[in-house]
Amino acid sequence: MIRPTRLALLPVALAVCLAFPTLARAGVNEDILNELKALKSRVAELEKKLETQNAKIAETPQGMTVEQQQDFNRITVKTEALEDSRDALGLKNLKISGYMDPTFIYNQRQDRAGFQFLNRVDTGNGGDGYNYDNSYFGAAVIDFTKETDGGSRWRLTLAPNRGVGSVFDGNSPVHEASVSIPLTDLQTRLVAGQIPDWSGYEYLQPTLNKLITHNLLFDFTLPTAYTGAGLEVTRGKWLTKVMLANVNASKRSEGESAPALAYRVDYAKGEFQGFGFAGVHGKAANFSENLVVNGDVVPQRDSRIDLFELDAYFIRGDWTVQGQWSIGRQAKASIAPDPISGDLRASQWWGLSALAAYKFQPRLEGTVRADYINNRKNGGGLLGYTAADDRNGIGPAAIGVVDADGLPSGGYDDTEHGVARSALTFGLSYLYNLNTTFKFEYRFDHASGPVFLDVKDGSYKKNNQLIGASVLVSF
Repeated sequence: MIRPTRLALLPVALAVCLAFPTLARAGVNEDILNELKALKSRVAELEKKLETQNAKIAETPQGMTVEQQQDFNRITVKTEALEDSRDALGLKNLKISGYMDPTFIYNQRQDRAGFQFLNRVDTGNGGDGYNYDNSYFGAAVIDFTKETDGGSRWRLTLAPNRGVGSVFDGNSPVHEASVSIPLTDLQTRLVAGQIPDWSGYEYLQPTLNKLITHNLLFDFTLPTAYTGAGLEVTRGKWLTKVMLANVNASKRSEGESAPALAYRVDYAKGEFQGFGFAGVHGKAANFSENLVVNGDVVPQRDSRIDLFELDAYFIRGDWTVQGQWSIGRQAKASIAPDPISGDLRASQWWGLSALAAYKFQPRLEGTVRADYINNRKNGGGLLGYTAADDRNGIGPAAIGVVDADGLPSGGYDDTEHGVARSALTFGLSYLYNLNTTFKFEYRFDHASGPVFLDVKDGSYKKNNQLIGASVLVSF
């Protein structure tokens, strides 16, 4: 705007000179020239100020004023300081999450009703062992995950009294402690540490499960956790995990040196469906106390296990459908020894589980699940369950009532065959808000023979009923 004004003054000055020739000749033109020089100097000064101001505006983002630019600079300095502090404290890419799920359980045959929360699982420390009515629910869990700039991942999950560490290692509050290190690329990783079992369609944590209890295959036919190292490979729609590991043990016992091979393969066929399979082959702890010599129980060394399962899912809109088929065997772990030689035989089983869920409303979902296990051979027996169990309904059918030794007074109907087990479960879940879910469940367990102990009268029944309710809060 200044440049056109400066040029316009030149014609004005010429006009003045032409209009007053007499004065010019008389020497007055010298004063006019001086005034023109002063005016030119002022114009040049204004142009310089304008150029300086334009330069400042050009340096200011999006036309901010000088004061706004100063505030912006202060914010930038503070942000950089916060980032430096975060990195120095190791908080970059650190995520902390967790959940709690106080649970109410009513068990008909156990004549028990009440809340379960943070109760012990380990039988050697005041707990009552792992049972289908005392699984991983009723927990308080906190999870730490960290990823470095190089892509390595670190994870530590703590679940006092309720994690896998409590099940197989007694006092350990560690549920998972694992690392994942990229090798040739981010999709090819070395994994190592203590990792919960990955078999089946159901997850261990209640935040990923629609019901409170787990299916029969989850509770009685799958490993608890692996301690070892292996690979995790992602290629397109395929995800493969394989480990050489101890099964349900953080350290091998004396005289035990053979690890097991554990693997999991998943295929995401599309946006709504996929399938996977998993297996374990190797040696694991054998808890059998059924081999007696001269009145003494002979402890068993780790024995061979061969487990395989296939699962699939379909999730679209309001519907969720999931299913699983499992088969397994453990050497020298049968409930009934050979009737002639007295030697222990293999326990063998196969089973099915299917789940269907439908959302009646965006927040309200109904679920039904059906389970079945056939383990009749050699008196029964499942993974880790090598003796008759009148709480979980495992083993031969009982006769009579419980005696002073805690055994059926009439013995067993057929020690060579275990009962077949089934369960039918109905559940409702209500998403109260983004962090809170209320769950309700009714479960009916059945066996082909009387194997559930009714503690009220000491008799054995073919069925049992369970009612559960929980409030799950996660973050």
